[in-house]
Amino acid sequence: MATNSKTISSWVQKTPGVCGGRACVRNTRITVWGLVNSRRLGLADEQILVNIVGLTPEDLQAAWDYYQEHPAEIDEDIRDNEAD
Repeated sequence: MATNSKTISSWVQKTPGVCGGRACVRNTRITVWGLVNSRRLGLADEQILVNIVGLTPEDLQAAWDYYQEHPAEIDEDIRDNEAD
């Protein structure tokens, strides 16, 4: 999927009070850090799509693109949530 930064910035949102203000795809509570962590734990994109109802391949691509542009932010979110 070809995306541009405008599409990515509108597809991934941070909303105060939703998931701690962390980056989420579309208007959901599906966090980018959670998707990235699922992939790190060995899940293939196809399995992530099966596991999360309503998630689309475009959502995943937007999350991967966001992570590529903001790795330090997402890595910190993962560390913060592992500590909880």
